[in-house]
Amino acid sequence: MSVDQRDLLIERLAQKISSCGLTAPAILFLETNKPFSFIGSQALLFFQPLLGFLLGDEVIGGYAQLFEDQANVERLLHLLERH
Repeated sequence: MSVDQRDLLIERLAQKISSCGLTAPAILFLETNKPFSFIGSQALLFFQPLLGFLLGDEVIGGYAQLFEDQANVERLLHLLERH
């Protein structure tokens, strides 16, 4: 995933969370589960056949790649704190 794609995906996710009014719960969830982001990304890949049917394989794969790196979780947290 390129840097531009990563930044776009993080921005879209932050906007969706913010527009639903879930900024505070999302920040709490991400802060408490940050050490498990890699495990979460692997769970997304495991459930990709099921979730891909509902959301699309590319979307699930993109989020799985995004959450493999804890630095991306930090980027998302910074964006959410700005919103």
